[in-house]
Parts: sequence; C-alpha cells; structure tokens
Amino acid sequence: MSLEQRQNMRREKLIEAGLQAYGTHGFFSVTVKDICREAKLTERYFYESFKRSEELFKAVYLNLLDDIQRKIVEAVMQKSPDLQQMITAGLSALLNSLRDDPRTARILFVDAVLVHELHGDTIHESHARFDQTIFNFLNIVFPDQQENKSQISLIASGLNGYVVHIAMRWVLSNFKQPFEQVLEACSLAYLGIYQQFNLKSKSQG
Repeated sequence: MSLEQRQNMRREKLIEAGLQAYGTHGFFSVTVKDICREAKLTERYFYESFKRSEELFKAVYLNLLDDIQRKIVEAVMQKSPDLQQMITAGLSALLNSLRDDPRTARILFVDAVLVHELHGDTIHESHARFDQTIFNFLNIVFPDQQENKSQISLIASGLNGYVVHIAMRWVLSNFKQPFEQVLEACSLAYLGIYQQFNLKSKSQG
C-alpha cells in the first residue's frame, strides 16, 4: 500500500471510531484518547488527519448525511413512478436510519446542534444538499411545473424543514411515537402539495 492509501485507511478508522464514540457517549464526553483507543491508533495518527476533535465530528456528521441521502434516493427510485410509494419509501429510509442506529440520531439531531464547528457553512451546506434532493424529486413528480422553479425551490426548503423538525422531535422523545404515525405526519405535507398542484393543473386545463 502507498503512504496515501495507509493514511486514508487510518482516517476511515478514526471516522468509524468517531461514529461509535460520539454516537454512544456524546461529543462532549469523548476525548482524542478515547477516539484513538476505539480506533486502535496512536494520537499521532489522529493529528495526521484532524487538527482537533471538532474536525473529526464534522467528518462523521457529513458521512452520515451522505449515507442517509444515498439511502433515500435509492429507496425513492426503486418505487418510481408511483408517487405515494416513492414518498413512503424515501421517508421510511430516513426514519429507519435514525431508529435503527441511535448513534446516527444522536450525532445528527442532538450533538450537531451543540458543536459550534458545524454552525454556519456546514449546517447550511447539509440543508442545501437535502433541499436539492427534494427539489429534484418534485421536478420528477411535477414535470409540468417547470416554469415555477423558484416556487418549487421554496417548497423543497419548506418540506425539508418540516420533516427535519418532526424527525428531531421523534429522536429527542427517544422514538416514543409509533413509526407509522411519524411516517404519516411526514407524508401529509408531500401529499397535500401533490393534491394542490393537481387542482391547479385541472383549473388551468
């Protein structure tokens, strides 16, 4: 293996260790030594990839977002072109990712709010990514709304915020409400917009 490959492998080990440590104990209860112990690496190798703990947390956070986004897109496309099934599949992929791995839920919706390293560009970037994913989905579902791209963009941002706040409440309640109830609540906004656009199309036709 080349030096770069070995460095990348060590970085991945540290990210995996970060997911386990931060997701289990919380960012503020974990030290660099804890991460290195979990990764079975010396501190020298930690500082080879990251200047401080916040940088590792940011890498873990972005990795989790990428993974969830990939799962959502794959789930949605498997159910195309049935709109209701696409909505259910995408939202289920998100909610299942949170419920099935509480580490993910804790990092995305508890510690991410508290770790100042994420504030500003990183949080904005992550929201923008999901806004774009929803925007692309809406363009597939409503191909006749191409002239209303600015409105669709606003709706995508609104849907993102709506679902994120429901998911955050669910996570913070320790998944108290039944999965189906949470899924239905998330779905209603999508279905309502779909019905509204259908009515609009019929009235214009």
